[in-house]
Amino acid sequence: MRSKSGMREDRCLVGDMGPIMVYPAAKAKDVAQLIRAWHVLGLCLGILAALVVSRPLLGQENPLGNVQTQAPPPAPKSPEESKPVVEGSEDVARKATSHPEARLRVNVNLVQVPMTVTDPMNRLVTGLERENFALFDNNIGQTIRYFSSQDAPLTIGIIFDLSGSMGSKFARARKALNEFLRTSNPQDEYFVVGFNDRPSVIVDFTSDPDDVDARMVMLKPENRTALIDAVYLGVEHLRSAKYERKALLIISDGGDNRSRYTEGELRRLVRESDVQIYSVGIFDSYAPTQEEVLGPELLKEICEMTGGRLFTVSNDLSDLQDIATRISAELRNEYVIGYTPSEVKHDGNWRKLKVKLLPPPGLPQLTVHFRQGYYAPAD
Repeated sequence: MRSKSGMREDRCLVGDMGPIMVYPAAKAKDVAQLIRAWHVLGLCLGILAALVVSRPLLGQENPLGNVQTQAPPPAPKSPEESKPVVEGSEDVARKATSHPEARLRVNVNLVQVPMTVTDPMNRLVTGLERENFALFDNNIGQTIRYFSSQDAPLTIGIIFDLSGSMGSKFARARKALNEFLRTSNPQDEYFVVGFNDRPSVIVDFTSDPDDVDARMVMLKPENRTALIDAVYLGVEHLRSAKYERKALLIISDGGDNRSRYTEGELRRLVRESDVQIYSVGIFDSYAPTQEEVLGPELLKEICEMTGGRLFTVSNDLSDLQDIATRISAELRNEYVIGYTPSEVKHDGNWRKLKVKLLPPPGLPQLTVHFRQGYYAPAD
């Protein structure tokens, strides 16, 4: 039977499922082939996609595995590392005298004590010899292994007060600083820490006084006084010094009223460091605050603790330049004695030093200024 549309339609019944359309056999075969082709095409596309994705992943397993690189060249030596090395124990000072620019490498527990000697008029005394000194470590007499009085170069940190109270004194204080630098050993290196509300390294390590003067002329005093913080920064900055001999010069007119560090923390730091401290104190006759009352005593204490001294300047500042020159002369005319402690204890404890003078006959009563002690190394 033909339908109205002229198409042949074969119907059959399969159980209760109702009529099912039956296509000619040829058409069914074509459909099966078409389905298999689509399956094969899909499989190929899947394999291709997997290869594309996996290729970069495999390349990332060790991208530098086969790369050969040359070792970097050694870092250039610093000027200090290029110096010859003088090694030894008891004779190290004698060897160093012939090579003042050499680095010392000491293989014993060597202690060095720099000192200055003054007469009753507070004038510097030079020309003394080894036999004019006796040294005691914790009250035990020591054998002086070497003795020197040469003008060896050193690193000097200047702690310069830029607080508001220095306004009328700034020009003369700056001139005194410049005179101090120009009368020092030409090989000395120095830096400047300026401070008011907080300290800052305003001139880093240099051996040219003009570098310092050019920077100082552009500054002006203002605000409050963080003196303790400034000294603390100066001592820390000296850890990068070129020379073994180190000193600080403090130029200030009063006590501290702004620091975060305490006086006790500063005392501890100064005792642990191998630094001499000198101070030029420009103090007013009347101190209106407790900090200014205690300022001179604090400066005196930390200076004497290290073998340095506090010089007080009068209100007219007429002797400020002379004092700066005098401090420079003391630093250039120090006696340095060295010894190996007879009682070696690596306990980290404080060991008190004492130096006695045995001056030649006919000299007046002399005073020796030396470091009060040191901390023993700790294992």
